[in-house]
Amino acid sequence: MSFFEPTARYAGQVSFIIVETLAAALVHGGGFDSFERQNVTKFADLGLAEVILRALAHEGYVSPTPIQAQAIPSLLQGRDLLGIAQTGTGKTAAFALPILNRLLADQRRPAPHTARALVLAPTRELAAQIADSFRAYARFARISVGVIVGGVAHGPQIKALSGGLDVLVATPGRLLDHVASGQLRLDATRTIVLDEADHMLDLGFVVPIRKIVSRLPKDRQNLFFSATMPKEIASLADDMLKDPVTVKVTPVATTAERVDQRVLLVDGAAKRDVLVELFADPDLARAIVFTRTKRGADRVAQHLDAHGVGSAAIHGNKSQNQRLRALDDFRRGRTRVLVATDIAARGIDVDGVTHVVNFELPETPEAYVHRIGRTARAGAGGAAISLCDNSERPLLRAIEKTTRQTLPVIDRRGAQATGGQPTQDDRAVRRAAPHEHRRTHERPHQEAGRKAPSRSNQPHAKPTDGARPAKPFGANDKRRRPANGASFGSRSRAPGSRSGAAANE
Repeated sequence: MSFFEPTARYAGQVSFIIVETLAAALVHGGGFDSFERQNVTKFADLGLAEVILRALAHEGYVSPTPIQAQAIPSLLQGRDLLGIAQTGTGKTAAFALPILNRLLADQRRPAPHTARALVLAPTRELAAQIADSFRAYARFARISVGVIVGGVAHGPQIKALSGGLDVLVATPGRLLDHVASGQLRLDATRTIVLDEADHMLDLGFVVPIRKIVSRLPKDRQNLFFSATMPKEIASLADDMLKDPVTVKVTPVATTAERVDQRVLLVDGAAKRDVLVELFADPDLARAIVFTRTKRGADRVAQHLDAHGVGSAAIHGNKSQNQRLRALDDFRRGRTRVLVATDIAARGIDVDGVTHVVNFELPETPEAYVHRIGRTARAGAGGAAISLCDNSERPLLRAIEKTTRQTLPVIDRRGAQATGGQPTQDDRAVRRAAPHEHRRTHERPHQEAGRKAPSRSNQPHAKPTDGARPAKPFGANDKRRRPANGASFGSRSRAPGSRSGAAANE
């Protein structure tokens, strides 16, 4: 049951519809309009065309998600929309379904070298996934859908553009290449969707996006989706949108409640071995491992493969065919582990990911939220395990501060190989009070009162990619408390959960 209450206006102009699990708030132009308070429980209640409803039934969709229920009616009316939503909320269908409905209502065919609707995505895999969704929802209609991305030959793309397209999904760089060569005109595009706008900013696409928008007709519908709203993205939204409805789903920088999160404190040089131990647990049936660098992703994948854990790496140095093959193998269960960089975090949307493992903590807390959002999707459960060495402790504190939670920590530093299961001694959970300081320069043997051997006599372990060897906590650390039997297993997946796939850099 939903209720409505006023909230602040965005940039002094935007009408807000704030959607949460049990509440929704609505403001229009600073004052209230009359709206019918009703629960939308079926797609048929949204006024979509019969051929679209038939396709949704074929896909197994029954009830719209909150963002779909609140966004689709406004989009069917031709309103502009600002959607503040993370992946996994159903936003692709939220914009694809009304776009298809409006295209079906206007039976004119697209002119050569034009597109009636344009969707911009930051990554190749995400663009491909969005196009697949459009095709699935339009399976019983005559709607042409094309994909324009880099990393592949121009020829097939030029051929597709030559006949005109109802829906074009593209990455900004390759789209501008075709515009510059005269293979694509944007003067007939009446709807534009900007998906993952904040990710576009991270990849430096804001200037190309402004170039694309400047070529569009002024009379158009604008849909703008972003998980966060930094100043530059807010400025772009303000320039693009006209009296938009705003739908906000899931507060920014909050983690999925169904994700069981934990942190393993490890020595930097031991990370790969600890990672292999984790995969001795069969509960880690389908996992994504995140690294900071492309080279690190390759090395982690090779290390897992060498220890009998089927893995594949996906990052920007891979060809488009290699990336698509890796995703397809992972989706079909032929590969147990997909090793990816942060750029891939936003787009990967694969059914049944049981675990996300942060081999290295990300540089920004928001990236952590997006990483672990690859599991526990569409009502399913999941787990996120982060390997943290001493050099990454500031990153861990930043994540906890941003997500407003304290993550359970298991100390695995100095642990011997245990066949994938932590020993009883390993299950010591440490939490540091904010006012206390750890003495990281002391060695473990000093706790027993022994004299520290000469540094020259100590073996030097080679650190992992991008990580310094971790230093153990000191003798005066009294913040140790036992943990009760930690387990790395995930929660069970909800029945009937669904999703799709995507990513790029």
